[in-house]
Amino acid sequence: MKHLLKDLRALEHMIAEGMIESGVRRIGVEQEMFLVDRGWRPAPVACEVLDRLDDPRFTTELGLFNLEFNLDPVVFGGDCLRRMENQLTEHLSRVREAAKGLGADILLTGILPTLAKSDLTLDNITPKERYFALNDALKRLRGGAFDFRFSGTDELIVRHDSVMLEACNTSCQFHFQVGPDEFAHLYNIAQAVAGPVLAAATNSPLLFGRRLWKETRIALFQQAIDTRAPDDHVDDRAARVHFGNGWVKETVLEILRDDIANHRVLFGIDIDEDPFDAIREGTAPRLRALQLHNSTVYRWNRPCYGVLDGKPHLRIENRILPAGPTVLDEVANAAFWFGLLAGTAKAYEDVSRVMAFDTAKTNFLAAAQLGLDTQLVWLDGRRAPADELIVEVLLPLAQSGLEASSIDTADINRYLDVIERRVRTGQTGAKWLLDSYADLKDKGTEAERLVAITSAAASRQLTGEPVCNWTPARIEEAGGRLKSFVRVEQFMSTELFTVHEDEVVDLVANLMDWRKIRHVLVVDDQQRLIGLVSYRALLRFLGQDVPHGKDHPVSVQTIMQKNPITVTPETPTLEVIGLMRRHRIGCLPVVRDERLVGVVTESDFIDVAGQLLEARLGAS
Repeated sequence: MKHLLKDLRALEHMIAEGMIESGVRRIGVEQEMFLVDRGWRPAPVACEVLDRLDDPRFTTELGLFNLEFNLDPVVFGGDCLRRMENQLTEHLSRVREAAKGLGADILLTGILPTLAKSDLTLDNITPKERYFALNDALKRLRGGAFDFRFSGTDELIVRHDSVMLEACNTSCQFHFQVGPDEFAHLYNIAQAVAGPVLAAATNSPLLFGRRLWKETRIALFQQAIDTRAPDDHVDDRAARVHFGNGWVKETVLEILRDDIANHRVLFGIDIDEDPFDAIREGTAPRLRALQLHNSTVYRWNRPCYGVLDGKPHLRIENRILPAGPTVLDEVANAAFWFGLLAGTAKAYEDVSRVMAFDTAKTNFLAAAQLGLDTQLVWLDGRRAPADELIVEVLLPLAQSGLEASSIDTADINRYLDVIERRVRTGQTGAKWLLDSYADLKDKGTEAERLVAITSAAASRQLTGEPVCNWTPARIEEAGGRLKSFVRVEQFMSTELFTVHEDEVVDLVANLMDWRKIRHVLVVDDQQRLIGLVSYRALLRFLGQDVPHGKDHPVSVQTIMQKNPITVTPETPTLEVIGLMRRHRIGCLPVVRDERLVGVVTESDFIDVAGQLLEARLGAS
């Protein structure tokens, strides 16, 4: 903390003395991605891929199935956007080639559809001290496990024991260098345009097979890094991941001071630099303590300090945009954002005078939830559907900003045309994923549908065609059921029909009749499995000469099997088949931490067995 406060004073001194670079506009990008195996599931091979690449521009992320690389910054102008696209394509090709030798591939997407909760154990955390320290610090501040609740078309309520749910997210982060005197003006514009830019770029609607927000990353990341423990009273502390609470009035120091005041230092590092000694010696200080703390407070538009070619500078980092669906789509998103920053700065002297901050924040959250289906409010007070506002007002504004920045005309037309076609057709990455998921509703199993979507996204990504031109995923793209039945969690049923032990047996009989099921699970008030009733047990009971009925109710505990054999979601499918055959049982409850999370029955294997036999006999 002492180093942090000294770094802040040093930055204040450098700004006051005109030591921060100004009059230069550079742009940069950080690209995150998923590593996937041949079954289109997460492949935890990041360290091996990095060894093969042997390039400091490629680096780790929290999860072993994630990677990131950084492009060198370029001056904003001319063919910078085309060069960015070419470099992204080249770097991704290098990663793909390195992963190929390990039986893996890469995918650009906000949230990997095939990602399962069992992939998010600490076994898959990148083995670096920083990540373990982050996990320990967040758990300590929260006081226990991480609880998540999301609502969209579906609802997801889940508890996890580590920070690893953050690893569900990958993004494409763009940087925009600004001078200290223009920081407040341009940062406020970045906040004002965040909603419409995100609405046009959503690509993360699915998590664990649930349809949630159009950009679920926003909600997931905020809850994954939240250090506020549940309490009995209203907690007004700011979340560690947040949009902000007001316009910046004069300087970047306002944001940094606010973050230091509101968010504790998570962990320390050895620092041997005195920033004022560096300044006296005529060199730019690194401000490592300030950069470390700033990297653990996750504003969606984050201020950054850096040193390039010996000169200190400030940047605005856009963290709102997901990875994918293609490199072309990503660079189009960048062109739209860069153009809006430049165009709005030229058109409006001070956006804080023409838009309430809460409006910008509401636009952002609404866009994350609804994408292009949301209503947005612009700087002139106009309220309009997102697609209408983008096409009629914001694209022309972005074009004027890119033209004023001397971006090549052909590139302006190419990238903004991608945004326009995407918005006019309504087919963002999120819309393509959801439409594909809906088209596959009655085809295959849930696991097959998610594999098909992931496989289809990967194949279409390789064509380079923007997402607005993509055709829906087909179930055949899953590549066969063998890839979808590796572990129990891939095909277990999570639609559970349960009773309590003190319920009457009549309820069990009716559930079996109504739902055409042969097993009913018995749980306590905490959803812990305590028994199982099979149709055979029910028939045996009904065949006994025991008084029962309206005047002699019999409870479930009388006939239930106590302590049934169970498996975990991670159990291999072959082991499940062996258990069921060895014990001659037709049902295996799936539990995690004693809580019932799913069920597997013999009927789950009948369809796949039929398909495999059909394929084998057909081949012969």
